[in-house]
Amino acid sequence: MLTILGFVMIATFLVLIMMKKVSPIAALVLIPALFCVLVGKGAHLGDYVIAGIGDLAPTAAMLMFAIIYFGVMIDVGLFDPIVRGILRFAKADPVRIVVGTAVLAAIVSLDGDGSTTFMITVSAMYPLYKRLKMSLVVMTGVAATANGVMNTLPWGGPTARAATALKVDASDIFVPMIPALAAGLVCVLVLAYVLGRRERKRLGYLSLDEAVTETADEKVLVGTGGGAAKGTGGGDHAAAAYENEDGETFSGLDPHRATLRPKLYWFNALLTVVLLTAMIMELLPIPVLFILGAALALSVNFPHMQDQKARIGAHAENVLNVSGMVFAAAVFTGVLQGTGMVDHMAKWVVGGIPDWMGPHMALVTGVLSVPFTYFMSNDGFYFGIVPVLAEAGNAHGVSTLEIARASLVGQPLHMSSPLVPAVYVLVGMAKVEFGDHTKFTVKWAALTALVVLGAGLLFGIV
Repeated sequence: MLTILGFVMIATFLVLIMMKKVSPIAALVLIPALFCVLVGKGAHLGDYVIAGIGDLAPTAAMLMFAIIYFGVMIDVGLFDPIVRGILRFAKADPVRIVVGTAVLAAIVSLDGDGSTTFMITVSAMYPLYKRLKMSLVVMTGVAATANGVMNTLPWGGPTARAATALKVDASDIFVPMIPALAAGLVCVLVLAYVLGRRERKRLGYLSLDEAVTETADEKVLVGTGGGAAKGTGGGDHAAAAYENEDGETFSGLDPHRATLRPKLYWFNALLTVVLLTAMIMELLPIPVLFILGAALALSVNFPHMQDQKARIGAHAENVLNVSGMVFAAAVFTGVLQGTGMVDHMAKWVVGGIPDWMGPHMALVTGVLSVPFTYFMSNDGFYFGIVPVLAEAGNAHGVSTLEIARASLVGQPLHMSSPLVPAVYVLVGMAKVEFGDHTKFTVKWAALTALVVLGAGLLFGIV
């Protein structure tokens, strides 16, 4: 019964948010609360929720201060050179813009943090998508899928979890997987090209009466309405960029915004490198690093209290949206785990694997990782499911390392899971409904995951 109710609860959640019948926060809270009562454990709802909040509180703290930190870095101009390079490449061509989105998301993903990736990618690309009236779900879908492939870096989380759960070395898992992951990145770039061509055709790109004017240090789109470009004077967000006389935003980060700190560029670059290095080396817990980093970045770049308040206020909406989603997701995960539904679902799936598939447990693990890492947290999958799959594989001569590598296959889809806090940063900043993002992205992300699996089989990695 718990198995059935678990699957029904997840299905109900996905259907309601994709049909836009309820908001994601309401769905994450009300649906599990209802099912908790249905399984006869309503009296324990409070315990489950508190346990879920306790598990996710460090993540919420990390995201809150990471948003502030990287928001300040965007404000002061740390990422402007990268953004300008992408914008020069993109011009006003939808194909280049979508491919540029994939490239930018993949590059920024090297820091191992999805929220950072999405903040920088959306800040850079959102104005271009809006100006050309391109589909914003294309931007969120491509960014999330590219980040999902890169999320398999040893410091990104899944690889470290798999290594810990199976007691193997993370490098032994990751290094042999590089060719398969490279195939996944190629798939994302091809997907970006195809989606860009589709956008170009939909918009009638060749008939757009727009030009690209080269300035001293960047390219700025010029609209047909003859509106002169004007800076926003460093408004509440660095990506407010330029507007024409009709108030339309049409380029990247405003190079004249008041929040720029060019004299502190190398300090900010060094601070970011030190922060990311400390994160990779695990010198301190990640939430602590971002709390310290945010405080230092604010104090040095904006020494006056009023300026600090203004910067915090400028990013408060994103902080509130993301932290709200995280704590709402705590209800969902708390009920799933507390009632035992997730354990019963996992045992049902693993128990349904016939004996003749034993020698192919690596392939089975790769296939199962696609839906499992979408419907449950990485912790639940890697610490609860993967060890069982590894034990079953070992009984049939399949090595633990093969199971570990195969377990990474589902990450392109995982990054669009409603249980991943970073995805709410993405859709929130892009002003995209989560249901729309889900409907668009799931099929492409699943395809990318299968490409990674196919490449792993082809290269003999799994």
